[in-house]
Amino acid sequence: MFSPPKRESSLGELPMESWMSLLPPPCGTPLSQLAIPGSHNAITYCLDMNDRSPVDLTQPDLLQKLDKFMKPLIRPFVYKWAITQEVGIKQQLDSGVRYCDLRIAHRPNDTSTDLYFYHGVYTALTVEAVLLEIRQWMDAHPREVLILSFSHFLGLSPELHVLLISTIRSVFASKLCPKTEVLTLRNLWARGLSVIVSYEHVLSCSSADLWPHIPYWWANKCRAEELIQEFESRKQSGRPGGFFVTGMNLTEDLKYICTHPTESLKDLVVSTYPPLLSWVQQQSPGCGGGSLNIIAGDFVTESGFVPTVVSLNEKLLKHS
Repeated sequence: MFSPPKRESSLGELPMESWMSLLPPPCGTPLSQLAIPGSHNAITYCLDMNDRSPVDLTQPDLLQKLDKFMKPLIRPFVYKWAITQEVGIKQQLDSGVRYCDLRIAHRPNDTSTDLYFYHGVYTALTVEAVLLEIRQWMDAHPREVLILSFSHFLGLSPELHVLLISTIRSVFASKLCPKTEVLTLRNLWARGLSVIVSYEHVLSCSSADLWPHIPYWWANKCRAEELIQEFESRKQSGRPGGFFVTGMNLTEDLKYICTHPTESLKDLVVSTYPPLLSWVQQQSPGCGGGSLNIIAGDFVTESGFVPTVVSLNEKLLKHS
């Protein structure tokens, strides 16, 4: 566990772009027992606003049909509720995010091998372009550790999975953390490792450098009190072993969207962050049955989300 700091100060006051490297030594706590801020649907800041780009194939048939014939009316609503992050990936990492939820797709009828992110519609930036941005950021912050969760694959053939894994390995190379490593900051620093890749596919089982899918607590609620109630219920059964994510992301339903026609997902998130972050402040990291680990949110630079999560690690200091 951590040694007590030399002086009393809030971890939330640390420079968030380097909060991991500034944690009090010896940093021997397993990463799965730290409170780590995460970004839900991290790459939606660059959704393709060109109306010729299709809605993604996970959307209901009705929406796909309406989008086909009533695009000028439907697309503004799609964009307002599909964007979960407004700032680029480097700004998210500068803000202190250390877990990224990355949902990968191959566009329908695309003859190239380019892959994109998606949520409602596809992104304009390719997966490779974003991964290269992340690598550039990591080179400038060698003691910060990132957890990249690749999941919700859409339209990927076995060949495209092989290509994506090859791209991941090419971009991150010696930074990739193999599954045999002890996941503490101290150990990863000593070995020069700083990227943990979780890959939601059977290929992760036979890959030494691809970690299995990280469980994600998704409450599927659009009211803060219902979200909190769902998480409290899940805590009664104990936390999963290893990494896991508590998703502070509200999910709007059609009824909510229709009754709030002038609002957006950001309006919903910002209005509910006060009670949600108040609940987060009452939580603890660690190995206890009711402890939390990764806490992922939308619009991560709003309302002090990241410092609130990082500050939870002070509870580990007090118990050390």
